[in-house]
Amino acid sequence: PWSLVAPGIATAVDLRKQPKTMVRFLPVAAAALVATVSGFTSPAPRVTRMQNAVTTSPTPSFNFPSVEEKCSSTQLNEMMTQMELPEQLYFKKEKELPKVLGGLQIGLRKLVVITGASSGLGLNCAKALADTNGYFVVMACRDVEKAKKVAKKIGMPEGSYTVMKLELGNLQSVRDFVANLKAFKSARPLNHLICNAAVYKPKEPEPAWTDDGFEMSMGVNHLGHFLLVNLLLEDMKRAKGARCCIVGSITGNTNTVGGGLVYPQADLGDLKGLASGGKKPIEMADGKPFFGAKAYKDSKVCNMMTVSELHRRYHESTGIVFSSMYPGCIAETALFREKRPWFRKAFPWFMKYVTGGYVGEKEAGERLAQVIDDPSCTKSGVYWSWNGGAQTVGRWDKSGKPKGAGGSGGEIFENTQSDAVKDLPTAMKVWEYSKAAVGLSDKEMAKGMKP
Repeated sequence: PWSLVAPGIATAVDLRKQPKTMVRFLPVAAAALVATVSGFTSPAPRVTRMQNAVTTSPTPSFNFPSVEEKCSSTQLNEMMTQMELPEQLYFKKEKELPKVLGGLQIGLRKLVVITGASSGLGLNCAKALADTNGYFVVMACRDVEKAKKVAKKIGMPEGSYTVMKLELGNLQSVRDFVANLKAFKSARPLNHLICNAAVYKPKEPEPAWTDDGFEMSMGVNHLGHFLLVNLLLEDMKRAKGARCCIVGSITGNTNTVGGGLVYPQADLGDLKGLASGGKKPIEMADGKPFFGAKAYKDSKVCNMMTVSELHRRYHESTGIVFSSMYPGCIAETALFREKRPWFRKAFPWFMKYVTGGYVGEKEAGERLAQVIDDPSCTKSGVYWSWNGGAQTVGRWDKSGKPKGAGGSGGEIFENTQSDAVKDLPTAMKVWEYSKAAVGLSDKEMAKGMKP
């Protein structure tokens, strides 16, 4: 059927099945579609990035520090957001001193860690949980000072949170974070873990690399979280009703419109790249040349496979509830910060009024918090979604807005993952290859694992 496809994220509208009132939207929607698909999928030429970025822009929007100056973590993150990833993400001298006596701050509240909690989905989830007065939130972030500022700006209740340094693009930083967290909370267990942080670089012509030599999307979105979860499982199993949620995406599910009809599709292939260690010069999990949009989708497949394997290997012996979720298309999230200004303005409108996949940051954060807090979300191994989960076309109703495409509103439900995500032999390989890639030893892993 003829369809309007929301690029990479949301849904489609079968024009032949829509009422006449929708026809007037066709010219605008078609124009928006062409521009948006181009913005998502057009691969950039493979050129030398940093040299060109500097020489063609004599007046950048920020000042590079001189050779003699020392780059602070804030400066590095400003560089990362606006132009180019620094050569190194984490320095030993920036290792935080462990916070202590956290038990006094936590009190009787449940302890929850949220990665990427300084913006978007993670920040709004942190706010939603803190506002219940039932949770003490550890905001695990790359830029500590930024996280402190935005927490105050959004109105996080005083005494409801702390910020700790976590750079998922550096495996030593992950280990340092775990050590500092254990020192902070002392003997009490970690109740909940939310793996939310992600990078998305669809327009990059060449891969950026983590400090350990992994392609950035796979290294941060999947491997950093894989190590973090495994290092915390032994502690979490001491908590009653512990939950671990790794944020997924419809872009990694080929049974959705955004994941199945929008090029490129997620495809791990035979995992040749990850099986070979996944480090530079290996650019993709399947061993093929780098493609930024696909790298993100592949990392999300690995995230959801990790949830399935955690459930299969650990739920029965630990009681921990493992889940994934799709919050809807947060079209204004910082995940799109590298897109052009016109795209950042047009895309939310397109998702809200054409496809129906749009959800605001506040509502998305509340959805993620629901997966952790709602008594109805205690089933393990589930992929949670709302309002159709973007597996159906957007349907127009009397409100004049499309419904059922995973966007705002609707009730939570157990969504269905694609056959590729549910592929057990591949998921088992992803687990073993990831374990080897991050250097995770059997001694470090939680006891009671199924093979």
